Amino acid sequence: MGIGGRFDGRLIWPMRSFVLPSVGLLFLFPYAGLICPDEVRVHYTEGLARGFLALLTEDGTRIAEGEDSQVLRNGVVTSRLTFRFYDGSIYEDETKFTQHGTYKLLSDHVIQKGPTFPMQMETWLDTTTGQVKVNSSKNGKPETINQTLDLPRDLANGIVFIIVKSMLPTPQTTVSYMAFTPKPNLVKLAITQEGRETMRTDRAPHQATRFLVKVDIGGIPGAMATVVGKKPADMHMWVIGGTAPTFAGSEGPLYGDGPIWRIELDSPRWESGH
Repeated sequence: MGIGGRFDGRLIWPMRSFVLPSVGLLFLFPYAGLICPDEVRVHYTEGLARGFLALLTEDGTRIAEGEDSQVLRNGVVTSRLTFRFYDGSIYEDETKFTQHGTYKLLSDHVIQKGPTFPMQMETWLDTTTGQVKVNSSKNGKPETINQTLDLPRDLANGIVFIIVKSMLPTPQTTVSYMAFTPKPNLVKLAITQEGRETMRTDRAPHQATRFLVKVDIGGIPGAMATVVGKKPADMHMWVIGGTAPTFAGSEGPLYGDGPIWRIELDSPRWESGH
């Protein structure tokens, strides 16, 4: 089975995070909803890890291979996620954060380039200085944005899956997220537990919790986005619980208003002859 009932039972390992896509609206407004932000408490600390991923379309066609690594030095976790597409495109995300009681994002640097992406873009977030920078190009027209903003403490760029893993005792939470369109816009992510599903590794069953991540623009702007058909797509994530909760897969857009893709776990295989 894979994601959402189609999981194929590959290697399971403690993945740190997969970045939620930059929300692909024609416009995004500062959050105007009623849900208060949460600083998610650390129930499971992150550390040394490395694993391999596959990126697939909804019909199961494999389009990219991924690798995710994580190291902890001097109290700072550095995570790096890379997807290399078969058409030569690249998606890279490097995130730094601390985990002292609650998660605190320090910086996030994302690169998306190549024919897969309608917009070529590189973004930087630095919560220690408030600096937000965007280099983008679409249809041969480059644009640079450099701003200093008052960034919220619960900013979750690059650490959404980590937050979800530590949510297992909590049915729902809301965090901030900086979306790039390419203009930086602050929105809210409403994350809730949807239910449980059974996944398998060969013959062994594992109970996974399914999470729903919704982009909440809030108020009149959110209603307008729905009317014009630009409401951000939802994302689903699966986490296998227990004493060491682990990422099991996701389904949603990787970038902006891109197509729905699946992320599944992968593992190295012997060269022929072994």
